[in-house]
Amino acid sequence: MAPVPTRHRADQCPGVLRPWLADDGALLRIRLVGGRLSATQLAGLATLAATHGDGSLHVTGRANLQVRAVPPDAVPTVAEGVAGLGLLPSPAHERVRNVLLSPLTGRRGGRADLRPVADRLDALLCADEDLAALPARFLFALDDRGDLSRGPGREADLALVALDPTTGRLEAAGAPGQTVPLDRAADELVALARRFLALRGEGPSAAWHVAELPAGPATLGFPPGAAPSADRGAHRPSYGRLAQDDGRSLLHVEIPGGTLTHASTTDLLAAAGHDVVFTPWRSVVLPDLDPEEGR
Repeated sequence: MAPVPTRHRADQCPGVLRPWLADDGALLRIRLVGGRLSATQLAGLATLAATHGDGSLHVTGRANLQVRAVPPDAVPTVAEGVAGLGLLPSPAHERVRNVLLSPLTGRRGGRADLRPVADRLDALLCADEDLAALPARFLFALDDRGDLSRGPGREADLALVALDPTTGRLEAAGAPGQTVPLDRAADELVALARRFLALRGEGPSAAWHVAELPAGPATLGFPPGAAPSADRGAHRPSYGRLAQDDGRSLLHVEIPGGTLTHASTTDLLAAAGHDVVFTPWRSVVLPDLDPEEGR
């Protein structure tokens, strides 16, 4: 069990509608479930950053994007632009849509395609008014390849580790629990999140993470003293062009310093197909490309 830090204020983790006001302007964080968005959406965000921010998009360790240095009077315009791109599906839930997903799931190797699980989890989160009260740092992780790191900022509160194409194991703060069918996994994760909310307490001492509950994961019904799973590690795929299981290819591109300038975004979009996937390693995957022509 992790000790609950002494806190004197509410969680200030930024979002689009609740930005962080820094010395150089507002910082807006756009949650991307599984790091995924379309090339059209990425182009739109790049335009917003160039017009109203410092000109770059900044990739976080949870595969989200940030627009920085926005003048306070331009924040409503940027927020409206993000919503217009379809990246703000539920304003009440925007800061709790924290879902990490194996970036290559369903495309290269792995035990299962967890994209449908991520989509259902996001839909269930956004449909439940109570879950808008989750802490903005509370993290879900869906892993089918053993590639999601437990590094700082990425320790999942609730996770699903795929065992095969139809089943996965639930985890809470790294402690393994029951095996569930993948088509029920999102529902089970949401049920655990509701249980966390009921048990986290109130006020400044309320838990932000499962590990901060009185008995840690055991508070949620996980076996007491269960050892953290060894399935997940920092298994980052190689950079460059990689073959997909369907015969197409993908391109995994490093983003130095996690900063994607307007020029580098333009170059990425010229090589991209329809979809773009940001990763927790501050890189980007351009999937579903023709293996010969790069599209």
